[in-house]
Amino acid sequence: MNMHLTEEQQQIRDSVLRLCSRFDDQYWLDRDTDGQFPEEFCQAIVSEGFMGIAMPEEYGGSGLGIADAAVMAQAITESGAGNAGFAALIIGIFGLNPVVVFGTDEQKKEWLPRVIRREDVACFAVTEPNTGLDTTRLKTRAVWDGSHYIANGEKVWTSTALRSNKMLLIARTQNDTERPIDGLSLFYTDLNRDYVDIRPIEKMGRKCVDSNQLFIEDLPIPKEHLIGEEGKGFRYLLHGLNAERILIAASMVGLGRCALKKGADYARDRVVFGRQIGMNQAIQHPLAESWAELEAANLMAFQAARLYDSGQECGLQANAAKYLAAEATFKACTNAVMTHGGMGYAKEFHVERYLRESLIHRLAPISPQLILSYLAEHALDLPKSY
Repeated sequence: MNMHLTEEQQQIRDSVLRLCSRFDDQYWLDRDTDGQFPEEFCQAIVSEGFMGIAMPEEYGGSGLGIADAAVMAQAITESGAGNAGFAALIIGIFGLNPVVVFGTDEQKKEWLPRVIRREDVACFAVTEPNTGLDTTRLKTRAVWDGSHYIANGEKVWTSTALRSNKMLLIARTQNDTERPIDGLSLFYTDLNRDYVDIRPIEKMGRKCVDSNQLFIEDLPIPKEHLIGEEGKGFRYLLHGLNAERILIAASMVGLGRCALKKGADYARDRVVFGRQIGMNQAIQHPLAESWAELEAANLMAFQAARLYDSGQECGLQANAAKYLAAEATFKACTNAVMTHGGMGYAKEFHVERYLRESLIHRLAPISPQLILSYLAEHALDLPKSY
């Protein structure tokens, strides 16, 4: 048993790993080659009751915490599913947190059970091509015309939009505000193809989980699809950022562990000059260093999760966990490729796929540089630099 896990969390981990064993390395290599969405995998998660792990019980979920969801996310990536397995379903697991926290009872009753059962599939339409990390400067507008909000604008890097019939959309509803953070509203609404043009983005990794640019033109949104109060949407998004960081950190550690195991297995099996290459310290030391870094990142991730679940401030720990896990995992995946030598470049050994997938969460949803700026300001009391 992992010492930082409760008995229930260990059971979650074991159950998810058993489920994932039905989707082996070849399955994920095939999805990385053909680009087919891993719907069978998502349905298996639903059938075992894990999609609602962090959703309230009264709406069909398990009512567990972020630490429990992090155990699940980590088991998925560590199984070999990698970031593709995590990204295929993470919006369904936690993406609707603003609805859980700020939605009306009617909204929660109508929306959450359908997501948990995967009758509805949602995507997250936040990032825009010309604003990047400066979310307060979003340009997508939603104007009230007396009967509906009419939305116009562009979104980019919207994952799973091709599979989705719903979207969590943030748009500016007010212009005359003192601060950019004000005036943004959050909607959970239909992804209506009559008004939204979805264009896939070809990318270096995670081929089976689509990333897209959305062009929204005169999309009508009923007032009932507004979450909470008009103009407070950005604050609603902020509420879930720490949990998102924690889940990403835990999932990245799982990916790093998976790559590290491949590297260590190969180092034991590969014989050159009459001896296992794993006997050479030049091979041992990078792998051992990555093990230590991954375990340290993991401790930070679950410290942040415990703070979050107990209602305590965890911004520093959640951001530090995301930073440490992303950097440690990128290094572990690189070391795994290098341990394999030339065969690390071959798809059949899988480690090159892990390396490609590790890059996404070094970059997103927040860059390492911005995290370091945040930590410098809030942990070290240095002047704000951005």
